[in-house]
Parts: sequence; structure tokens; C-alpha cells
Amino acid sequence: MVTRKGLQALLSPQSFALIGASDKSTFSSLVVANLRGAGRGDDVHLVNPRSPEVHGQATVARCRDIAGGVDLAFVMVPARLAPDALRDATEAGASAAIVLSSGYAEAGEEGRQRQAELVALAESLGITMLGPNVLGVVNVLDGIPAMALSDPPQRPGRVALISQSGASCGAMKDFAELAGVELSHVLTVGNEAMVTIAHLVDFLVDDDRVGAIAIFMEAVKEPQLFAAAARRAAAAGKPIVVLKAGRSELAARAAASHTGALVGDDRVVDAVFSALGVVRVDTIEDMLVTAGLGAYAGPIEGGLGVVSISGGACDIIADLAESAAVEIPEFTPQTQERLRARLPDFGHAHNPLDITGAAITDPPLWGAAIEAVAADPAVGVVLAVNSLPWREDGRPFYGQPYVDQIGRALAEAPVPGLYVTQVGQPFGPQARDILAQAGVPHQVAGLRAAVDAVARIRDWSQRLDAAVREPVWPPPDTQERAGGAALSEADARALLQRHGVPVVPAAFASTADEAVAAAAQFGSGPLVVKIVSPDIAHKTDVGGVRLHVAPHDVGEVAGQMMHDVAAAVPQARIDGVLVGPQRDPATELLVGVTRDPDWGLLLAVGLGGVLVEMLDDVAIAPLPVDETGVRRLLSQLRGARLLGGVRGRPAADLDAVVSVVAAIATTAAALGPRLEALEVNPLRVDGANVEALDALVVLREEKS
Repeated sequence: MVTRKGLQALLSPQSFALIGASDKSTFSSLVVANLRGAGRGDDVHLVNPRSPEVHGQATVARCRDIAGGVDLAFVMVPARLAPDALRDATEAGASAAIVLSSGYAEAGEEGRQRQAELVALAESLGITMLGPNVLGVVNVLDGIPAMALSDPPQRPGRVALISQSGASCGAMKDFAELAGVELSHVLTVGNEAMVTIAHLVDFLVDDDRVGAIAIFMEAVKEPQLFAAAARRAAAAGKPIVVLKAGRSELAARAAASHTGALVGDDRVVDAVFSALGVVRVDTIEDMLVTAGLGAYAGPIEGGLGVVSISGGACDIIADLAESAAVEIPEFTPQTQERLRARLPDFGHAHNPLDITGAAITDPPLWGAAIEAVAADPAVGVVLAVNSLPWREDGRPFYGQPYVDQIGRALAEAPVPGLYVTQVGQPFGPQARDILAQAGVPHQVAGLRAAVDAVARIRDWSQRLDAAVREPVWPPPDTQERAGGAALSEADARALLQRHGVPVVPAAFASTADEAVAAAAQFGSGPLVVKIVSPDIAHKTDVGGVRLHVAPHDVGEVAGQMMHDVAAAVPQARIDGVLVGPQRDPATELLVGVTRDPDWGLLLAVGLGGVLVEMLDDVAIAPLPVDETGVRRLLSQLRGARLLGGVRGRPAADLDAVVSVVAAIATTAAALGPRLEALEVNPLRVDGANVEALDALVVLREEKS
């Protein structure tokens, strides 16, 4: 079991044992060099029974020979020797271990078994194990570079970096250095056999020194722990920014429904992350720049205020902001008047603000402009666009007076402010010294990087309230018993109606004569006849649906349908048919719920009815979902404008649509663990008339 005490020992140890230390091992050399470079050399003990000296230091044969014991053990021996290494480390008092050894789950079935045995041993010994197949950890805040990577970061920052990949982690921490994103931790997790990303996030959220968490992951292990930690991070105003590999679709979750085919692994992750307030990105650069901004600024409210000496940069930012859906608000009359009093006669006091070349001879113009823009009530973040040297020539920067003005004004601003260069460039030592001298609070290289990062943090800020709220599930529906089979449509309709979902009128008939009697109540218009069977999910596939049936033909159609379907599916129970009025064409939605093995029940809403898979226009959210959440889902559909009415069809009553979709979601949520899949396809929308035309409900097998 992973405990906070064990994680504390893993991330903040005071003494170290390298089991299997060797002059021939690059990993061993790097760990020792990093710890010695951080002044931890006296706390490092090298364990090697076959070499009396390694890395110029005397060794011990076993951990238990170390006077005073150790806190953290690095296991660098072959996989077959790792169990004895863990036992030895425990005898020396170690409460945490980092297993660098490979040959575990990544190596096939035999390796998976070996890994499971190692975890079981660690748990029995009471030692917290990171890895295997891992490079280690860097706790920059406490000066502990316990990692087999070169050049660990040394300047403590507020972004914790967690990576499932050790090799990628090297590139990540290097980019952070170039981008001026200062890190609090660099943590690799390898196979996550015991300590997972979720455990580390859960631990780091409570560290006041950590302002944001950047994660590269391939999968979410311990999903419920991750979800709980993400909600706590949202409550604390700390963004979690995730680069998750693997956007390919998995096989359908539930073969019995269209919804299952539409909900793939990547869409599930997007939906769950959105609900949890997690920011998802596609590149290392976006991950670190966004996390850096989030750690500095926290939640951002309001639009973007821009101050630049370049009119071209202003135009570019305006275009980028429109593409990223970031508002650039018009300045208030008071702000405009304040700016006009300071700008040259040829300047224009609008946002984005070009302060013109007058600032070259009048550096205080920078500070005055930033002060005025930052004070505008509609502005939530300020971008000051200016250049910086990228060469390390050691010469004084001619633009230091401008940077000084920018830095002072940004540092004193009532809203977050960024120093932004026009292009992506490294912030090397000289540039960092220039910024530090001016007191610049935060910087981003490149206009697109800055605007996109602001867009992500603003979107995250708007989702915080929903992410923080604990989901409220409806009372359980106890009238439906689980049975591991689809309900008949008649039973599915009754279930939906019980929860307030309107359905198209229909009458059940068990014989052809009853079908004729049922048809009489629907007048002289065309009718629909559908087979009723709890064993047939896709009625159309077996001839179980007839449209545009004349009333006088209902008896013949119903009798023939029951006969033909029974012959086509002899093992199916045929209860009878449903007879109902044929509806005219209207806008159609698919509303479905399917079960994900990690995240539970997921609501999917799509436009198109039978065409929904072809259109591939679906929005997803984890249950439970209220009307606000449903409205948000509908707005995310590419075809959302169809609900506004096209080609003579009336505009949908959006409130009515939202209410019905929310009732369907409540129906599914009330069934809870007994539900495998629920689908209404189509949900017909004709102005304010919203009703389910067909329904499928699949329950799970009852557990004895």
C-alpha cells in the first residue's frame, strides 16, 4: 500500500544507497554525480559486494552494513536479484526504493509475473517502490537530484513534472530550462507497478510550493484516485496539464449499442479530463508553457490586454486570439482617455495596443501603457510584446531600459502579466539575467505559445467550479432487476417514462388481432410496427421494424413479422409487437450511455440519428450530468446550429431538448452499477415536441 509517509521518504530522503553501483554503469555514474553535485555526496552509500571501490568511493557489501542505515535505495541490479536487494534495503531501514532495473511488464508475460511478485514483496516489506524500469526523481525544492539523467534542474520553481517515459523526460526538463519554466520536481514513474502518477499527483497537490503539475502519460492507472486528486487540485486553483499519448480509437465498449462504437478511449479521456478540470495538450512545449503560466497566474478571469511596440505583432495576436477563442476586449472610455493622454498624437488607444516607436525615446511609455491596460476592468491578463537577445555575447542589452519598465509595471499590475517575444527562442542565461534584473514575473517565447497558453488557462478557469463540485447521483431505481440482457423495447419505454422521458405513443399487442385493435387508437395515419423481444437489440437487422404501415394492414404485418422474426432468431423470446404513429421527418439526436471499465457510465450525445456514426459528431461527459452539463455538451457538437432550424424546419426548443436529455441521463444514473448500456436513437426534435422513438437498455449480470 502506498502511503503519504512512504511518498515523503521517496521524494525527500536524506540518505541514499545505490545497490549495484558500478563504474561500468552510466546510470550509476549519473546518480552519484548528481547527488554529489548537489552537496549530498556524504549521504551516498555504494553497495557492491564484488568491488571494494566504485566511483572513487569505498563500497559496502550489503545495505545493512551501512552505519546509521538509509532512507532511499536505488536498485540497479538485474531483475532476478532485485527481490534480495529490496530485502537488504529494508533491513537497513529504507522505507522507499527506486528500481531502475528492466525486464518486467514491458518484457511480456514472464516479466509481468516477475513484476507482480516484486510488488507483493515490497508491500509485505512495507517499502514504497517506484518503478521498475525508471530513472528516478528530482526534488528541486529540497535539492535532491536522485535521478539517472544529466543536468538536473537546479533553480526551484512551481511546476512539478511527472513523466511515464524516462527518455522523454530528459527532453522535457531541457525544454523547461530553455523556455524559462522553473520546476519544483522531475519525477519518472516507469511501469507504475506500485507508485502511480495518481499517487504522486495526490501527494503534490498538498504541497503549497507546487503551483501546477505537468504530466506525460500513456495511461491513467488508479483512475478513481486520479479523479479525486484532480478535483482537489481544481479546488486549490492548481492546473494539471496532461500530454497523454495514444489518440487511436479502441474497440467498441458495448457491441449492443451505437453509443459503444462511438465512445473510444481517447474521447473518454477528453470527456473525463474536461469534467475534472484537467487541461489536455498535444505537445511537450504546450504542456510546459501552459503549466508554467498556470503556476504563475492561477485562474484567469477577463480578456486579453496587449501592449506592443510592433503593430504587426498586434495584428498577429488579434488573429491568434480569434482562432483560440480568447477575447480581446475593447478598452473602457476611461482607459482610452488615460492612454490618449500618454500616447503620441499618431497613436491609437485600442486593444491590442501599439505604443508605436515613441517608446524607443520614451521608455516610461511602456510602464504607463501597461499600468493603464492592466487596470481596465475587462482585462484579465496582460501581454507585453518585446524583444530579447538570443545570443550569449555578454554585451549589455540596449533594450534594458524597456525591459525594466515592462518588468516593474507587470510586477505591480493587478492582473497577471507576461513578457512575450514575437518568436519562439531560448531564454538563455543572458536573457534570464535581463529579465531577472527587471523583475519580470513571467515570460513566454512566441506569440502563438503565449495566446494558446492563455486560452487553455482561461478555459480551465471557467471549468473550475464544475470540477470542484462532487457529483450528485439520483436515488437508485430499484424497480429494474439486473439480468445481463437487453430489456424489451416495451420495458425500456416504461423505464424511461418512469423517469420523465417522453416517448412516442405506442400500444403493445401480443397477437395480430390485438395489433389491429391497438391501431384503432391512432387514427387513419400511417403506423410503425416493431417487434418486442428482450433478446433482440437491433430490430431492423432481423426485419423487426416496418414503417409507413396503413392501418388496415397492421394485423397482417404484425402476424407476419412475429412469424418471420421467430424463424430468423429461433432462440429469441417474441413477446409481441408495438404499434404506434409514424412521425414526420425532424431533427434527430442519439442519446446514449455506455460503461467504461475505468471511468464508469458515460453520456454521449450526437446529431444524426441513424447517421450519427457516419457524421462522427458526438460529445461525451461522465455521469451524473445536470441540465447545465447537457447544454454544454450540445454546444460542443459541430452540427449544433441544426437545432436552430434549417430548410423550413422549426428551431428546436433548446430548453425542452436539454430537459429530456438530462432525464435520459438521470435514468441511466439511477440504474448505476446495474446498467451496461442505455440508448435512445433517435430522439426526435420537432420544435418543442421532443420524444424518444426507440430505446435500448442492457443490464449487467447480477453478482451472487
